Amino acid sequence: MRVPIYQIDAFTDKVFAGNPAAVCPLDTWLNDLTMQSIAAENNLAETAFFVSDETGEADFHLRWFTPTVEVDLCGHATLASSALIFDDLMPERDEVSFRTRSGVLRVRRDGDYCVMNFPSYPPAPRKTPEGLYEALGTTPVSLFDAPQEPERDRLMAVLENEDQVRALRPDFGLLKKLPTVSVMVTAPGWQVDFVSRYFAPNHGIEEDPVTGSNHCLLIPYWAERLGKKELLGRQISARGGELKCSLKGDRVEMAGRAARYLSGHIEI
Repeated sequence: MRVPIYQIDAFTDKVFAGNPAAVCPLDTWLNDLTMQSIAAENNLAETAFFVSDETGEADFHLRWFTPTVEVDLCGHATLASSALIFDDLMPERDEVSFRTRSGVLRVRRDGDYCVMNFPSYPPAPRKTPEGLYEALGTTPVSLFDAPQEPERDRLMAVLENEDQVRALRPDFGLLKKLPTVSVMVTAPGWQVDFVSRYFAPNHGIEEDPVTGSNHCLLIPYWAERLGKKELLGRQISARGGELKCSLKGDRVEMAGRAARYLSGHIEI
């Protein structure tokens, strides 16, 4: 069997930056074990698979897999899937919709940008899990999670400034022992509204380069704190990436560009 595969760098306009995602458009679903095995073989933060949506709720049914698990929401692989559809599969379209575990997600084309409309998950204060400060190597100013998030499995730690976020060197062995799946760290930026990093060793990802889904929490938090609904965020991983962000009531929008790195086929 030959399965088409594309590797696309999301939240950047050039290859070797942003967050790489694999995208596999399918005629019909492969079995879950095969899709998980492909994601593990790709060894990227996310591999996206989509088919035409048989329910009529959306244009496509979209699923995302890390090297170890299927996840409920992924931003960069959604952006990569949309860029492939707009550039190659359906160039006449300016909007596409996906049925996902997190509801119907819509993406529109705006020049070189793909603008994703996602749910907003306003964060709320969270009791600190034992061992978090030791695992991060720092003491956050405040700690949150998102009560509306389906699995409520990620934390948001707020630091004082961008330099502290850049300097973090977490102990991933200790992070894997925490009773939560992942931790994002954020602070005000020197040249942008806010910066962030994201650590998810329990998802098979020590540090994710650019994480769209985190911005479902980051956007409502920083919009309230800064008193503005239009924001520029930067994820300051080694590869790095920028997101043009907007708060739209109970939804958020994230705009980013994408760069094609690879096109080919998987032989299975």
